[in-house]
Amino acid sequence: QVQLVESGGGLVQAGGSLRLSCAASGRTFSSYAIGWFRQTPGKEREFVSAITWIGGYTNYVDSVKGRFTISRDKAKNMVYLQMNSLKPEDTAVYYCAVRRWGTIATMALLSGYDYWGQGTQVTVSS
Repeated sequence: QVQLVESGGGLVQAGGSLRLSCAASGRTFSSYAIGWFRQTPGKEREFVSAITWIGGYTNYVDSVKGRFTISRDKAKNMVYLQMNSLKPEDTAVYYCAVRRWGTIATMALLSGYDYWGQGTQVTVSS
């Protein structure tokens, strides 16, 4: 059974930084990608970034390019999302999720992800 546990959320001022962590367990992830999504009340869950377990190929939504960096530590089964230059519009619950690796483009599709964490709240004050 795949388990994903996010941590690292919190309250930060605009311009600040946070690093989110996703601890993954329950299987080997060599054919998988792990993604980060976010959601605010009343809105659909939005793709933020994803990374393949093998090769480290990445994808980012345009609004976070240059500010967020996704990485993984295969030895620890961890995926990280370093978030810099945070803006109030980054405020959301952030989720990590796992899907079988397909293409870089499909990494951004919500529907392909099979397992989800419980989420961690990120609040950016202006």
